[in-house]
Amino acid sequence: MEIKYGAEVVDRSGKHLGTVDHLMRNTLTGEVSKFVVCREASLRDVFLSPQDILKVEKSKIRVNVSIDELGEITQGKSQKY
Repeated sequence: MEIKYGAEVVDRSGKHLGTVDHLMRNTLTGEVSKFVVCREASLRDVFLSPQDILKVEKSKIRVNVSIDELGEITQGKSQKY
């Protein structure tokens, strides 16, 4: 599975979350260990891992988290991510 910079990220229902803004790689293997989803200006960016991905399409990544769960995460109510 290839995570590309600039790819659209959607939640498990298909709602837009943002775009891939940064990739963090394991220094030994070169594999992506985390990626940053850049969200709207009023929302915090989110760090996700490849294990959070349900499906990668041509320019879209579907993750196994909902937009509502991300709202709780960015407001400090959850420690899941």
